[in-house]
Amino acid sequence: MPGTEASQAAELPYEAADMGLLAPSWAGSEVAAVTGDAGYLRALLDAEAALTRAQAALGLAPERAAAAVTVAAAAPHRHDPRTLALRARAAGNPVVPLVADLTAAVADRDAEAAAYVHRGATSQDILDTATMLVCARALDAVLADLTRTAGALRRTAAEHRDTPMAGRTLTQHAVPTTFGLKAAGWRSLVLDARERLASVRAALPVQLGGAAGTLAAFHAYAEAEGGPVPAPGLGGRLLARYAAETGLAEPDLPWHTLRTPVADLAGALAFTVGALGKLAADVLTLSRTELGELSEGSGGGSSAMPHKANPVRATLIAAAARQVPGLAAVLYGSLAAEDERPAGAWHAEWQPLREALRLVGGAARDAVGLTAELRVHPHRMRQNLDATGGLVVTERLVAALTALTGREEARRIMDTAARRTTQEGIELAAALHDALETARRDEGGVPAAAPADPAPSATPAPAPDTPAPSPGIPPLPAARLRQLLDPTDYLGSAGAFVDRALARTENDPQEPV
Repeated sequence: MPGTEASQAAELPYEAADMGLLAPSWAGSEVAAVTGDAGYLRALLDAEAALTRAQAALGLAPERAAAAVTVAAAAPHRHDPRTLALRARAAGNPVVPLVADLTAAVADRDAEAAAYVHRGATSQDILDTATMLVCARALDAVLADLTRTAGALRRTAAEHRDTPMAGRTLTQHAVPTTFGLKAAGWRSLVLDARERLASVRAALPVQLGGAAGTLAAFHAYAEAEGGPVPAPGLGGRLLARYAAETGLAEPDLPWHTLRTPVADLAGALAFTVGALGKLAADVLTLSRTELGELSEGSGGGSSAMPHKANPVRATLIAAAARQVPGLAAVLYGSLAAEDERPAGAWHAEWQPLREALRLVGGAARDAVGLTAELRVHPHRMRQNLDATGGLVVTERLVAALTALTGREEARRIMDTAARRTTQEGIELAAALHDALETARRDEGGVPAAAPADPAPSATPAPAPDTPAPSPGIPPLPAARLRQLLDPTDYLGSAGAFVDRALARTENDPQEPV
C-alpha cells in the first residue's frame, strides 16, 4: 500500500539515489544537477510560490500570503525527495504530497496564509510549469556550451581552411577536400542546433488551466470572498501575471493536452544531439589507428592495454546521440492525449524528457572539451590522400580526358587505368599512359614513347613527354598530367565555402573568436 511504501522511505539507503554511475555521458554536468530530483523540487516550489504571488498581484490573495508562501518555498531542504517520491504513488504525481508539506510549512508561519497554497490550480499546472523551469535552466547551460563549441570550431576551420585531406563517401576515398571545410560543416550544425534550442527556450510556456483548462476555480474563489463578479478576462490576466512571475512565456491557451511545447523541445533536443553526434562520428573514424588524422587532446586509458588513448569524449557524445531519438519518439507519442487532461500520456513524458535533457547537456559539455583540445595531424591527412596512388583525382582526369576523347571513351580509359592501379598496385600515371596508348592503337594512331618503370613512391609518377600529335586520340602532356594528378590542386570551392560558412556569424557577439 502507498502508506506502507512511504513509511519505508527513511529506510532506503543513500546509495539508492541515481548518481549517474552508468551514465558517464551526463554525470557531473551542470544539466545533471539542474534536472536531478533536488532541481525538480526547487522548480516545483518556485512554481507554487509564483502562483500565489500572481494571485496577490491581481487582488486574489493577500500580499502577506504571497510573502509567506514564497519564504516557505525558499527552503527546499525541508522536503525529502525520497519520501515525496514514494508518497507520490498515492496520487500518481509528486505535487499532491508536496502541496501538503508546503501548506504545513506555511501554516507554521501564518495559519491564514496556508489557505492560499496551490489555490485554484491542479497538479499538472504546477508540474508542467516546474518542468518548463527545469528545461529553461538546462537549456541555458546547453546554449552556452554550444556557443563555446562553435567558437572552437570557427578557429579550427579558419586555421585549416586549406589543409587537404581525402573526402570519403560510403567509407571509401572519393575526391580531395579540406579539413577546414569539414570543421566548418560541424560548426554549421552546431549553429543550427543553437538556433533551434534558442527558439524553443524563448517559447517555453507557463502552464495554468485549473482542473480542466477553464480556470473556473479562480472565478469561484473571487465570487465566494464577496468581491465583484470577475470579468471573463480574469483567466487571461492571471495567466499573463503567472508567466511574468516565473519568467516563462505566456501561452494562448492552457496546454494540458496540447503538447506542442514538449514536442518542439523533443525535436530540438534530438537535432542537437544528432548534430553533435555527427562531429563525434567523424572524430571517431578519423582517430582510428590506421587513419590517425585526428586525436583527442586528452584521450582515455584502458584497463588492460597501456598504449591506448581512447577518444572518450567522442564516444560519450556518440552514445548520447543513439539514445535521444528514442526518447523523443516517446515525447512525440504523448501528443495523442485524450480529453482535457490525460491518463498516462502526460505521465509518460516526465522521465524521457529529463533523460533527454541530461544526455544533450552531457553531450554539449563534452563537445566543448573535444573541440577545444582536438589535435589535427595534417601529415597523416596527406599520407592518406596519397594512399590510393592517384585514384582520388579520377573524377578530374575523366573531365580532362573528355575534352580529348569524348565522355564515354574517357570513362572507359579511366576505368581501365583505375582497375590496374587497384589490382596491380602500379601508379595511376603509368596505368593511364598504358590505357591511352592502347586506345590510340585501337584507333590507328601512333603510340607515344613508353614510360620508364615508375619507382614506388607516395607521389604519383609523371608521364613522359609525348611526340607530336598524331591521328587518333591527342596526347596528354606530362606537365598537364602532373597537374591533374596533384590532389591539392583539386579542391574546388572548398576554401570559399569555409569563408562563406564562417561569415554566417561574423558579427555575433556571443561567439568567442
